[in-house]
Amino acid sequence: MSAGTRAFPSSRLHEFCAGVFAKMGVPEEDARLAADVLSCADRRGVDSHGVARLRTYYDLLSAGRINPRPQMRTVRESPSTATVDGDNGLGLVVGPKANRIAMEKAGGAGTGWVAVGNTNHFGIAGYYVLQAVARDMIGWAMTNSTKGVAPLWGAERMLGTNPIAIGFPAHEEPPIVLDMATCTVAYGKIEMAMREGKPIPLGWAIDREGRPTTDPRAMLEGGALLPLGSERERGGHKGYGLALAVDVLSAVLSGANWGPFAPPFALRQPDPGHRVGKGIGHFFGAMRVDAFRDLAEFKSQVDHFVRTLRGTRPAPGTSGPLIPGDPEREAERERAERGIPLLQPVIEDLREISRRTGVPLE
Repeated sequence: MSAGTRAFPSSRLHEFCAGVFAKMGVPEEDARLAADVLSCADRRGVDSHGVARLRTYYDLLSAGRINPRPQMRTVRESPSTATVDGDNGLGLVVGPKANRIAMEKAGGAGTGWVAVGNTNHFGIAGYYVLQAVARDMIGWAMTNSTKGVAPLWGAERMLGTNPIAIGFPAHEEPPIVLDMATCTVAYGKIEMAMREGKPIPLGWAIDREGRPTTDPRAMLEGGALLPLGSERERGGHKGYGLALAVDVLSAVLSGANWGPFAPPFALRQPDPGHRVGKGIGHFFGAMRVDAFRDLAEFKSQVDHFVRTLRGTRPAPGTSGPLIPGDPEREAERERAERGIPLLQPVIEDLREISRRTGVPLE
């Protein structure tokens, strides 16, 4: 654990988050569901999307910008698809419920696909695919978000970080769990770098003039993140293309706001004003493996695939290839023993929320 951090038990943070959401008018069952998603991020080492985000959800709920008791409704449906209106609810609640619809449809039709509009930030995409993997399904999850990323060869924010996750179940090996932003790095990691007073790597962001920068503040104050790959010579056109695809599936397909019209996640972020839809959007998919081939055979082949990749001759100075999900699993093992490390500014935010709500943190 680095200097300037303090560890908290995961269970304590989960109870605190659930208590805060309940104090803000979220029904108890939904409050615990929202806390589940944040807790998953913290346990898996995705600090930018865990309890560090609670202050933003608290602010938006306090300001009446998020509906604490949404009445979700299905506005269009087929045996394997649905479009859901989230009634401006917490994405941490709307997302899991919509993901369940996708899995239920996959249970009957073989695959299930759900587009969600009129919703808000849904936490880490990996949470949703893990739910599918636990049911021996292939899971998909993606969402668009507030503009923060410049398109290739652009010098202003037009797209969100637009993450995508895909999970594949295995038998004896751990599942393959891809969970990635379609930009060089998640927005939250820029915030974390600024809190820690550290520079960011070149290729992550540009400043307000469109010049490459290593200063996280320069990105946050009018700059932009870059697409995955950054420049065209490094594959930036591929990250840009992925981000655009996620936006279409999540927002255009569901009737949510896309691209630069997506509403801000935090009160301090500028609001684009103009709207082309409702809220932001998510897209979930579930595929029942045995609708395609024998489940045991599939999982055995995934095991073989994982072991084959692990057997690759290591590059100099490395321990060999990682399997998607390895860093998160390692974080889970370590944090199960040592707790969740929180930076002092995050702890102060939580203490302030505790004072305002009366929910004890410690």
